[in-house]
Amino acid sequence: MKPVLHAALFASLLFWTHAWQATPCDAADPPNFIVFLADDLGWGDLGCYGHPKIQTPNLDQFASEGVRFTQAYAACGVCSPSRSSILTGRTPYRNGVWRWLPVGNPAHLRESEVTIPESLQPLGYQTMHSGKWHLNGYFNSDEQPQPDDHGYDWWFATQNNASPSHKDPINFVRNRKEVGPLKGFSAPLVAEEASTWLKQQRDPERPFFITVWTHEPHLPIESDPKFQQLYSEIENPGVRQHHGNVTQLDHAFGNLMKTVDELGLRDNTFVIFTSDNGPEGSGKGNLRKPESQQNRTWGSTGGLRGRKRDSHEGGIRVPGIVRWPGKIQPGTVSEVPIIGSDIFTTVLQIAGAPVPTDRTIDGVNLLPACEGKSLERPVPLFWRTHIAPPASHAAMRIGQWKIVADQKLEKFQLYQIAKDWKEEHDLADEMPEKLAEMKAKFLEVWEGVENEGPKQWWINQPDGGKRKRAPKLSDGTDATGDFDVVKGATVTASDLGYLLDTDQSEGFALQKLDTPIQESATFRIQYRSASDNVTKNACFCFGAVPLNDRLHKAGTLIGMGRHGAFDGSWANVGIGAGKQDDFDPNATFDATVTIDLDHGKLILSVNDTRIEHQLPSNLESVQYVGIYAKKTKSEFSKITRVK
Repeated sequence: MKPVLHAALFASLLFWTHAWQATPCDAADPPNFIVFLADDLGWGDLGCYGHPKIQTPNLDQFASEGVRFTQAYAACGVCSPSRSSILTGRTPYRNGVWRWLPVGNPAHLRESEVTIPESLQPLGYQTMHSGKWHLNGYFNSDEQPQPDDHGYDWWFATQNNASPSHKDPINFVRNRKEVGPLKGFSAPLVAEEASTWLKQQRDPERPFFITVWTHEPHLPIESDPKFQQLYSEIENPGVRQHHGNVTQLDHAFGNLMKTVDELGLRDNTFVIFTSDNGPEGSGKGNLRKPESQQNRTWGSTGGLRGRKRDSHEGGIRVPGIVRWPGKIQPGTVSEVPIIGSDIFTTVLQIAGAPVPTDRTIDGVNLLPACEGKSLERPVPLFWRTHIAPPASHAAMRIGQWKIVADQKLEKFQLYQIAKDWKEEHDLADEMPEKLAEMKAKFLEVWEGVENEGPKQWWINQPDGGKRKRAPKLSDGTDATGDFDVVKGATVTASDLGYLLDTDQSEGFALQKLDTPIQESATFRIQYRSASDNVTKNACFCFGAVPLNDRLHKAGTLIGMGRHGAFDGSWANVGIGAGKQDDFDPNATFDATVTIDLDHGKLILSVNDTRIEHQLPSNLESVQYVGIYAKKTKSEFSKITRVK
């Protein structure tokens, strides 16, 4: 299929050539990012996608200001997997979120996955999430990673749906604290949180990355009467509720964009709007129970085959609109296929963050598609939904060709999407050679995904063990004025240099480097115990961001007679590296720590002991160095950089 591009793009060819030859990110004025995700919004549910009745004036206007994709895809036919793919750039079976996640499910987005916010934090980005999370089964619990474990500085979220409905929800959590009952409707509340953060919490001198993931129009649907009133001529109350819910979503999106404009952020903010999968239900409601939730499932696929959960187009093709003033020509329509996992690679490359090379990244940079240029994909578009209809369990698309496989991988369908976008004519029998070609490639991709998939999701962790989340640390105090960040501790002057008091928890004090370490560096530090208790320890620490979970420690566990290195919380000491040693617990230890990012390791030398510890593969730079201890008092010298 030849890409089709509209809206006078040809006349601006010179502008486009110049734009894409420019560097991805102006270091002096790095771009901001907003990823706005609707829930169960069908391909045909917006006015700009042809719905004859639903009013979406804000999104229609937004589409006229950027590029509207006619072939945007979610990465899966259900919610949790699609969300995981946006944050990691990987097809969901690779990253561990192989199914939608009910409360109590053991699956979750693996801590070893590299996410967009984690990748942007070392570049100085502030990160914020508002809305549905749905990437773990144990929400707001130490049992599984939470949004802050995946790189979010600020979050306001629910595990899955707003409860008891979109109206007056009671189950939101903000930064690990339950919010309690709220007044209002879900999408406006979620968008308002993001707007408030932009106005009050963010540092205007730093760029930001925000994900706003609404619950609308997922069940249980409750719409503000003022939006239902727009459809008063429709007799069916379920249709009024559904259509009003989409307009409610549109209104919330418009309010957030208004905030962006009021703060003067429009010109330097990349915004993408999309959905996690196709619409719920049959699209015909339940006329026998007009007031039931089942009668509120009136989402439109725009004539596509299948709906939510399906690997046919209606389950996975969704709205996709991108605006980036000065970079994307207003009013553009592109027929180039894109997918949710592309968001990861696109954001990282625009921002200038490294795209991981130690794992399969399925997503590609979608910016050329904004011009109507086809995208070169190392891995074809691929879908696999665990609760799909048996005959359409998985699918793959290459160019205009799409293959659909049954659950047993025995029966295959073949469609030429360019000519048959409704998937009405199965060409498997008519074109056996093309079917064989597509089948061979499909099975190759299937095997690659399977090898990284859910059979091992729980063991794909640094050091071969499951890292435990660090406890939330309160702000500390620094009486010396030498540290930029102090958490869980107090710092005062001592004979050696500094006394770090962490009697109540683990804690640290960090200094921000003028220039981040991107290759290697060696530091020297002295330390000793200043505690009369059995618990005695002292460590040098470092990391890309000032979060306990993301710091790496190397030092002496004095009370245990051991030197060691580990990542994150003290709870991970057991899965770090270490050696026993016979030393005087009252001695002053002289340690050197080499951070070797080129080879992904740290080397600790203390007394006559040398320890090597493998660093996580996603540690690309070090911005902070400092001192750390756990439930004790320890003295440290000043940190000296040797080389």
